[in-house]
Amino acid sequence: MHHGAHRLPRPTAPRQGPGRRPAETTLFSGVYGLVLASALAAALDSPGEAADPGSDALWVLLTALASAAAHGYAHVVAHRLSSDRSGAGVGLRAMLAEWPVVAAAAPTVVLLLTAVPSWWTETEAVNTALVLNTLLLAGWGAWTARRAGRGWTASLRAGAADMLIGLVIIVANALIK
Repeated sequence: MHHGAHRLPRPTAPRQGPGRRPAETTLFSGVYGLVLASALAAALDSPGEAADPGSDALWVLLTALASAAAHGYAHVVAHRLSSDRSGAGVGLRAMLAEWPVVAAAAPTVVLLLTAVPSWWTETEAVNTALVLNTLLLAGWGAWTARRAGRGWTASLRAGAADMLIGLVIIVANALIK
């Protein structure tokens, strides 16, 4: 009887949900876009001033676009030192890769726009956006943790931690106003 060397089990990759793992840039930009939109909406809705939800929606959208472009351009500048690739095409692709910042701000823009025809007040739209964005942060955190192979308990903790960012904005908004 041949006694070969005992084989150790090969390490396995972390468990992943179905589909591809999202890129780190997508994850970062999505969280950044939600936080940016929440902070802007809260800051633009000032008590004592005339409500202008259309203008505020435009500011949130333009700021998200400018932030995405600036972040993409910052990547281009940072990578110039480590790469021979340069040019307008590389820069444009880097800026377009930041689309999750704008996509994450879209729900806030839409909610603000629903206040334009006086379906509800701008303050109600902002408060709804803050709660929605906080819930999206929680879901985003839990989902990404699951996609990284973490168990349900760890994923829910990650979601709760991300949700704290939104709660801080809600509390700050309430205290400042």
